[in-house]
Amino acid sequence: MSDSAELFELDLILPDARLDATAKTLIGFDERFQRVGRSLEALLDPAAVAAWAARFHSENLPVCELSGQRYPLAILAGDVGTGKTAFAECAADRLARVTGREGRLLKLSTRVRGTGHVGQMSHLINEAFAAVEREAGKRRLAFLIIDEADSLAASREGQRSHHEDKVAVNTLIQKIDDARRLGGRLLVFLSTNRPGTLDPALVRRAGLRERFERPDDAQRREVLIHDTQGLGIAPEILEEIVIRTGPEAHGGLGFTFSDLRTRLLPDAVLRAYPDRPLTGDDLLEVAASLEPSPALVETIIPL
Repeated sequence: MSDSAELFELDLILPDARLDATAKTLIGFDERFQRVGRSLEALLDPAAVAAWAARFHSENLPVCELSGQRYPLAILAGDVGTGKTAFAECAADRLARVTGREGRLLKLSTRVRGTGHVGQMSHLINEAFAAVEREAGKRRLAFLIIDEADSLAASREGQRSHHEDKVAVNTLIQKIDDARRLGGRLLVFLSTNRPGTLDPALVRRAGLRERFERPDDAQRREVLIHDTQGLGIAPEILEEIVIRTGPEAHGGLGFTFSDLRTRLLPDAVLRAYPDRPLTGDDLLEVAASLEPSPALVETIIPL
């Protein structure tokens, strides 16, 4: 049996104070969670929909039965740096809080792809889900994040699909099917930068499909205002950076959240560190020198 470190790169008990703090700085998180949170709660508690029907309707509703048959799978799709994984982590924490239930958050390690031995990838996927199901069996919520899911769940129909990859996808689909038996105690977040490569059988099973776009002008402005607090940067300078990081300045492709927070702002700090204060000119010059992360061009499965 593989140890937890081989299977998971993140293992947290929920609620978690760090994730709660992160959610407060995640631009657009509250608006997105307000929009999709009810759907996620229903995936975690299918009996709640039946209780609603019993309260407001006098007979069993076929629609409620259909709702209870949804798979506890949320597919999050978008370019690198658009906040998919951060949303999944913070959403799991928020769900534990709003339901008042303790949870366990596990993020699948890329090591489950194995080293190429026959059957290894499927074996590790089985072990990972078995560990998650043990957590869900302890009367608490279990959340599993599968990041870069296209590396594990690519379509089996492609000519390049290796036999081992096809077996692994079959295993993943079977484990998602099995998750419905847990009665809502397990929710799987599947994050991908290349939704068009996902196996259609997995996409069909998603109880929630959510697309993550690059931040618009208002969101980039909010990031810059929040992250430059205390520096005394003039509003007109920040507004110019909003323009320079927008799609109009880069052939239709704007900066991602990650471009702003892990490239532009740190690079500006390093221009001034350690000899002088950071200025608006530092930010402007870095913004003029950087290009946004490239988009992944492919056939997109509607989400």
